[in-house]
Amino acid sequence: QLVESGGGLVQTGDSLRLSCKASGRTFNYYTVGWFRQAPGKEREFVAVNRWSGSNTDYADFAKGRFTISRDSAENMVYLHMDNLKAEDTAVYYCAADSLDSGSVKTYNYDYWGQGTQVTVSS
Repeated sequence: QLVESGGGLVQTGDSLRLSCKASGRTFNYYTVGWFRQAPGKEREFVAVNRWSGSNTDYADFAKGRFTISRDSAENMVYLHMDNLKAEDTAVYYCAADSLDSGSVKTYNYDYWGQGTQVTVSS
């Protein structure tokens, strides 16, 4: 089970850190990713961190503003978001891929959290 936290209502330009904790399993050896879904839109890729090689990748809109990280000792994954914009408003989901594919596609992920709402007010 994955549980996200840290969402909320912020203003344009603010920062926010989302957290994702795994219970009953470890993130070790898994690719972990963050996705988001705005009302009326499909779920989209935000950031990914692959266990093997520690490779990370970001969606174009996230580059330079968002940072994905993991704390293996605490079994946590984070998404730090800076300079938030109104268009970042969405439900943010963390996900884990047991095959460690490093994929940016939702269908490659086995485990999903319930999501946390991020609302950026302009």
